Amino acid sequence: MDIERAGVDSTTTPSASQPDATSQGSGSKRRRKSSSSMWRELPVLIVIALALAILLKTFLVQAFFIPSGSMENTLRVYDRVLVNKVVYHLRDIKRGDIVVFNGVDSFTPEVTITPPSNPISKALSWFGGLIGFAPPSETDFIKRVIGIPGDHVVCCDAQGRITVNGVALNETSYLYPGNAPSDMRFNIVVPKDRLWVMGDHRAMSSDSRAHIGDPGGGTVPIDKVIGRAFVVIWPVGHWTWLSNPSTFDQPGLSHQAAALGTAALGSPLALGFVGAVPLVGLRRSVRRRRARRLARAPAAGG
Repeated sequence: MDIERAGVDSTTTPSASQPDATSQGSGSKRRRKSSSSMWRELPVLIVIALALAILLKTFLVQAFFIPSGSMENTLRVYDRVLVNKVVYHLRDIKRGDIVVFNGVDSFTPEVTITPPSNPISKALSWFGGLIGFAPPSETDFIKRVIGIPGDHVVCCDAQGRITVNGVALNETSYLYPGNAPSDMRFNIVVPKDRLWVMGDHRAMSSDSRAHIGDPGGGTVPIDKVIGRAFVVIWPVGHWTWLSNPSTFDQPGLSHQAAALGTAALGSPLALGFVGAVPLVGLRRSVRRRRARRLARAPAAGG
């Protein structure tokens, strides 16, 4: 009996171990298949990621590289900022906003950037520009908005401060330490659809003041604004939100620009409201007429 059991055990042992070898083989095949599938899908994922990045850069948010010290210490050389390209379709540009704009025909380059000389360098530069790790175009500038259409901007009052519509700006929170608000005197009314912009490092910034004698009087066309810089994203130690200084919230600043009606009616959202008002009024009028007809109908029938 013991011999028979031993015989049974000896014959059943190989069959018990057989599924283990099979499962190991099938598991190895699945891993190879999964790895192969991952490598086949990787190019598709890269293409999708690049397509999404291009869409974001074109329509929503773009990263910009800071090449000069004209906005120090708010923005330092080699900082990277994110620029909101949608915000000015929803609201007007405000005093104190830090904006990126195309300076063609209004500003001259502050830095000279040598373009890449070979296809590989060009491709790397393009990709770096996509994520904000390559120098921008020489025609792209970043400055702070000091005056909007209709503003009377003057340097300076008896205390050496810049005034906007007669209201003195307290700029100590963002000016580069030791800089005066301006070493150059000026007195300008900002034309319609244009902006007066200045760098925070006034002693190093070639801004609206440096172009007073050029066409446009140193101002920048609103339609050349790319968007509003709202956050520093790199390096990590410089990370910060770019909010507007409180000096631009003074109520006396707004009266003159409001009288001119800056660009509010030009924004798509405002135009949508303007178009919606008469439609709502027409709808109410039709409803009232229908209600009057229904109210008279029973009396006529009786």
